[in-house]
Amino acid sequence: MNLDFSPEDVAFREEVRAFIAENYPKDLRAKQESGEPLGRDDYLAWHKVLAKKGWVAPSWPKEHGGTDWTPTQKYIWSEEQARADTIAVLPFGVSMLAPVIYTFGTEEQKQRFLPGIYNGDVWWCQGYSEPGAGSDLASLKTRAERVKGDDGKEYYIVNGQKTWTTLGQFADWGFFLVRTDPDAKPQAGISFLLIDMKSPGIEVRPIITLEGGHEVNDVFLDNVKVPVENRIFHENQGWTCAKALLAHERSGIAGVARSKRGLERLREMATTEQS
Repeated sequence: MNLDFSPEDVAFREEVRAFIAENYPKDLRAKQESGEPLGRDDYLAWHKVLAKKGWVAPSWPKEHGGTDWTPTQKYIWSEEQARADTIAVLPFGVSMLAPVIYTFGTEEQKQRFLPGIYNGDVWWCQGYSEPGAGSDLASLKTRAERVKGDDGKEYYIVNGQKTWTTLGQFADWGFFLVRTDPDAKPQAGISFLLIDMKSPGIEVRPIITLEGGHEVNDVFLDNVKVPVENRIFHENQGWTCAKALLAHERSGIAGVARSKRGLERLREMATTEQS
């Protein structure tokens, strides 16, 4: 078996390498090298560069903005980003929520939400884990009661708490698992809602980690009003969306290329120490 890159793949690698060298934000690079904490604009700077180029979501279907790259090109892309030590594109929208929307969402939901995810105009957070429902996610207790509003439209009234919400302090919107049928078996009574984080009744409280950092949060929902049209897929079948999302999340956080690069650096450091 010939494992060498084809001439086309070598040319693609050189294109990628040159693009990163020429376009990676200098201010972002300086903060990385100095160890300065990154803010919202820093996290989105590289995302917006890639969105303008058309490279921010290589794995999306072509009709929604994907690159239609071959598996080898995707491998080269991940290797070159690791080699250049770029920050990763935030996964919450691009790698986690978007596949749920373009797989299970309506055409209206795709048109409404996918462009903002792609362009980095909307920051998403994940509302899955709860104080008593982390590894046993099906035991979640955040409730959503369906009601009819004074305007004649249907809404969910959401009450509960989510925890370990990564970078939720920056989020514009969140995707939440909520219990819509308390009498069904655990997995069967859950729905998947998209919630505007500026809605009345939402409070984001920081969780300060041992090293003093603020990356994760508690999110409290007190009678938060969510239009039923913000539900993805069928009511009480959100577990199907959750499983699909988790599959993308777990494969996405593997970070094989970045892990390999980290091991190379450790090997370099060990060699330097010995010499």
